[in-house]
Formats: sequence, structure tokens, C-alpha cells
Amino acid sequence: MKIVIIGCTHAGTITASQVLSQHPDAEVTIYEKNDNVSFLSCGIATYLGGVAKNIDDMFYSSPEALAQLGAAVHMQHEVTAVDLQKKTLQVKDLVSGEETEDHYDKLMVTTGSWPVIPNLPGIDDPNVYLCKNYNHAQKLFEVAQNAQKVVVIGGGYIGVELVEAYSKQGKQVTLIDGNDRLLSKYYDAKYTDIVTKDFEDHQVTLALGELVAGFEPADQGVRVKTNRGSYDADIAILCIGFRPNTSLFKDQLEFNADGSIKTNAYMQTSDPDVYGAGDSVAVHYNPTNQEAYVPLATNAVRQGIIAGTNLYGNTMTYMGTQSTSGLQLYDNAMSSTGMTLESAKAAGFDADAVTFEDNYRPEFMPTNATVIGTVVWDRSNNQILGAQFMSKLDISMYANAVSVMIQNHNTIDFMAMVDMLFQPNFDRPFNFINLLGQQAVAKAVK
Repeated sequence: MKIVIIGCTHAGTITASQVLSQHPDAEVTIYEKNDNVSFLSCGIATYLGGVAKNIDDMFYSSPEALAQLGAAVHMQHEVTAVDLQKKTLQVKDLVSGEETEDHYDKLMVTTGSWPVIPNLPGIDDPNVYLCKNYNHAQKLFEVAQNAQKVVVIGGGYIGVELVEAYSKQGKQVTLIDGNDRLLSKYYDAKYTDIVTKDFEDHQVTLALGELVAGFEPADQGVRVKTNRGSYDADIAILCIGFRPNTSLFKDQLEFNADGSIKTNAYMQTSDPDVYGAGDSVAVHYNPTNQEAYVPLATNAVRQGIIAGTNLYGNTMTYMGTQSTSGLQLYDNAMSSTGMTLESAKAAGFDADAVTFEDNYRPEFMPTNATVIGTVVWDRSNNQILGAQFMSKLDISMYANAVSVMIQNHNTIDFMAMVDMLFQPNFDRPFNFINLLGQQAVAKAVK
């Protein structure tokens, strides 16, 4: 059986590895239009901020490693057309220009995503940059050396991490976002207010509630024009989101409204011989029990394993996701899972939430740290819908623990009393998650 994989970042890399580890004699062909595979783009900000010294350390595989496993790897080859009826592909060698045709028995769609690029005047200005892949990171590192004024457009994870990185380097940074709060998709105002103050304390200019209207040249740099004013910079970086790369399959596969490809629990598309994974497909979002577009590497690698297994017969199903994520901004660690109260109500839930603050371990310990936590639940059945945490302490595992609870449809009552260890070095007799659950139960019974 011949398997063709289109695209080889996270999902494609993992699919190839999964197939060839289980079926060493499989005929696997990979087409990747870039000159690298498996780049961890979530580490770009650490590189640009000088924390990670070598960008080449952000790869966990390589074309050579995949070839050693047995794959036929074609780098800088773009699939320009696919005929699912004939099971054929048109492929262009981006170096030589040569065009060829190939065929498959099973097709793996891991074409990923691309930054949203709005159709605005001046968007093609040479001082406007993207931040998605290895080549983008290299270019940004190069141009930022001599840049003193930086405008970042977009207040999501990538945007705020870039702002932190550049502000730590003493650059004049402006962050523009159309929403009135940063990170509003993941955190309530309690948390984003702290982030806002941190940015202001580091002399970051926040232009919130402003919509970019266009770009124009200015003093060997670029002027970013909004509906409220303009901001001059040496460079501007677009970080306003991603959209799935799925145009190859338009009118051939079933799509979701957002342009992602529909798959079932086996990662199988509407064509039984075509599977998909990663940013090109939707995920099953457990808090709402519906499909959603959540382009995260965590989803891509899990889906890649599942699809790679099921190409030889549907035996493994996708568990879905809570979209659990985290970041470090200055001294604060933040993590979240599932829905905020605002997003839960917008989704139609009769939701409530409680926010609790306490030291993570007993006061008799020589050092301590405060943790802020929020849990969101459905008032009709007390099921947990989401949670958020912030501390100077690493609280990433708190969100992971609640993620499992959402996955398993647990309630705030379960959260309040579930068995967790006690040891004064680590926590109180009741872990902070227990205490947060107990606060929620107390509010729910009033």
C-alpha cells in the first residue's frame, strides 16, 4: 500500500513516524514545500528573546531521520493539484521547476495552516513580517537586530510572547489588538489586567480596541494606521491568527464553515481513503461536544498518531481536546483549559465561575507563592467547563489536571474532594485545585 503525506510539520512528521514504526515495509512518500520539517514554532519567541540560543535546536526530526525510517522524502516539492477520484497528485519541484504526477492508495492531509493576512492597503510593505515558521523566525531575528521600534499586531499567545521578548531587549514596543483585552479567548479580566499592568510597567504601548486600517512607508520603516491613529515602527509583525491550508481539496472533501476539513473520530475525511490531522482539520472540542478549529501542536501530534495507526484500519479514536495551553510572561506563569465564563455563556451554557486566591503551600514554609485560580462550570449539572491559573510558581500542571477532569465529565464536587497528595514542600492538606473546587461548590449551593 502506498501512503502519500502532504505537508510535514508536526502532524505529517508524527504520521510518518507512526506508520513506519508499525509497518517498516510501508511505502511512504512525503511532499513538503519548505526545506525543513518538525519545527517547533512555539519556541520562536524564546529564540527572538535570546533565551534559546540556537534556533536549529527547535527541530525534533529531520528529512534524513524520516528517510532513515524508510520514507521517500521530497523537500521543496509543492503539491499543486489533487484528484481524489483518480487518486493522483500533481507535484512541482520548487527548485528545478519540474512537474510530475504521483498516485496513492491512502492519502494523509497534513497541510497545516497559514497566518491570516488581511487585505489592507500597504500589507505588502517590506517592513511587515509574519511569524509562523523557521524562515520567518530567522528573518525576524536578523531584522530585529537594528530595529528599535516594533509594532506587534494581535494580542493572542504569539503576539504577547513577542511583545515580552522585544520589551526585555529594551525596544519600544506597541501592541495593537481589536479587542479591549489581551488574551481574552483564554483568560478572564482578573488575569489579563495583570498582564496589561506588566506590559505597562515594561513601557509597552497598548493600543487595545483599535483596528488596523493599513500600512504605509515611514522613515525607512513602516507606519501602521488604525481607526484611531497611527504608529511608526522599524518593523511590524502580523500575529492575528491562522487559517487552514485546505484549498487543494475544495469541492472534493467536506469542509467546516471555517475552511477546515471535517474528519470523524478516526481522523478519516469524507473520502474513506483520505485522512487528515493537524491545523488543516477541525478538532472535537470536549467542553462544547462540538467541532472547533484549534491549531495547536498538541492536537497535531495526537491526531498524527491516530491517523497513522488508522491508515491500516480504523482501530484508534480521537479523544478530543480541551485546548489546554500555557505561557510565561515576565515573572508570571499562566495556564488555562476549556472555556472562560464569557465563552461558556456565549456557547449557550447556564454557566457560573468562581475565582480563588491562596498560597500554594503552608505559611510555615520558608518561601511561598500565591496562586490565582478560576473554575467555570455548568449550573445544570455542575460539570466543569474550564479553568485558569496564574502564579509566580509553575502551575502548568494545575491546568493539565483540570483538563483531565473536563475530558472525563467530572463535576466541581469531584474537583473539591478528589484525592491529591499532601506534603508541605508541594501543597496544603487540600491541594489548591481541591480548594478551588470547594469554593465553587460553596457558591453553587447558595
